[in-house]
Amino acid sequence: MLLLREHENEPAQAADDANTNKEDGDRYGTAETASPSAGERDGPVIVVRDLVRKFGDFTAVASTSFDVQRGEIFGLLGPNGAGKTTTFRMLCGLLPATSGHLEVAGVDLRTARAKARARIGYVSQKFALYGNLSVRENLEFFAGAYGLRGERKRERVKAVIAQFDLDASAQSGILPVGYKQRLAMAAGLLHEPDILFLDEPTSGIDPLARRAFWRTITSLAQGGVTIIITTHFMEEAEYCDRIAIQDAGELLALGTPAEVREQAGDDASDMNEAFIAIVEQNRARQTNEKVAA
Repeated sequence: MLLLREHENEPAQAADDANTNKEDGDRYGTAETASPSAGERDGPVIVVRDLVRKFGDFTAVASTSFDVQRGEIFGLLGPNGAGKTTTFRMLCGLLPATSGHLEVAGVDLRTARAKARARIGYVSQKFALYGNLSVRENLEFFAGAYGLRGERKRERVKAVIAQFDLDASAQSGILPVGYKQRLAMAAGLLHEPDILFLDEPTSGIDPLARRAFWRTITSLAQGGVTIIITTHFMEEAEYCDRIAIQDAGELLALGTPAEVREQAGDDASDMNEAFIAIVEQNRARQTNEKVAA
């Protein structure tokens, strides 16, 4: 996120970017999201301690620990089969942990998953809304699913349609991919969650839509919403406040993008090279340990 802000403050584009950011905030941002009080800002909004998930004899996530602060953009990275999707699903309350402590928005997910899910929003990689319904019908349906009723429901539907510049009468199933993702994010924010989970949200959308999407994410974080995001685009990892890299169920790296690049070594000039170096170093270590055993 810091890199994104730096790009937007370059002298040659300062005025234009300031206006663009204001327009993006008005169209896609969270103008109605209340800022957290000083007490609410204290301490992490997500606490993970010694998290383990097993499927039979297979350990998908092994003794993982980290915290996420309020308003932070936190990226989960890893190759296929690394355990990031399993971790992501546990954080969302969609999958129970085998052991360990997992606290989201002040709620213990192992004992009160339903209560925790009321404080989070979720946007999946694939379009998960109803294609045969209009934009408004989808939003009204999901507003009801989140427990919104009466005037409050009407206000929130109207607000997100305006915030994300949506055509209320458009049929959802025939919308362009980038438009569908805006609709999905609007649905995930209807109940004004503390935490928004984004599962590879920019897959399949064009570079301009991706940049607008990240400006939206930055605006949400600046409004106090915590963002947990998975992505396979390493350049997007640079926009996160902190990232975690997993492989084979292990947490290999945790820190700011600069800290992770430093951990990877001198040869890692960008996040893509850092990611590959950290994963390959861990796999080489595992191979050597097996040979030694």
